[in-house]
Amino acid sequence: MGPETRADEGSDKAAVPRRLAVLVSGSGRTLINLIERTRGDEPKPRAEVALVIADRACRGFDLAREAGIEGVLIEGGPDAKTLAALAHRHEVGLVVLAGYLRLVRLPEELRGRVVNIHPALLPRFGGKGMHGMRVHEAVIDAAKRGEVHESGCTVHLCDDRYDTGAIVLQRTCEVSAGDTPEQLAARVFALELEAYPEAIELLLERANA
Repeated sequence: MGPETRADEGSDKAAVPRRLAVLVSGSGRTLINLIERTRGDEPKPRAEVALVIADRACRGFDLAREAGIEGVLIEGGPDAKTLAALAHRHEVGLVVLAGYLRLVRLPEELRGRVVNIHPALLPRFGGKGMHGMRVHEAVIDAAKRGEVHESGCTVHLCDDRYDTGAIVLQRTCEVSAGDTPEQLAARVFALELEAYPEAIELLLERANA
């Protein structure tokens, strides 16, 4: 072995499949965006939504079935062993959280391959219970105190805590005077629609480099 050859290089390295398992808890807006992006004429990310896992009966689960995607409903969410088994069975390369409200129980073999998007600029405005309008209300309150002038979204890898994993990318927008939480949420979600597909493609490219 030459001095510049790494042990993980070469033809024996297993490719990470471009197949996604998406975890949902709610309306499925982010899921639908990913389905549309992956099925477009110029798909980005270049991947397939192969499986949807829901932790409760929800619209996102119904939308997956309507789109012809296999869905699994596990009340309370999958444990680490179940998630690993489902990912293996469906040849999943990346697990994607899309409005999933529970802390994911990470199997060791999926560490670095579970990703989430948060509607604020982490590390601020994250943590347990910080989701939906609670996040935007907190950002607006901080802006009124002069502590922040912008918000946005953060795509990050998942670890064993809420919203503390390594950041993949962020996109920002201004917090305007007089913003309501609903107005800020709409502006941030528009960023999410572009940022999440971009980040997923980036992660798949890195994994297969």
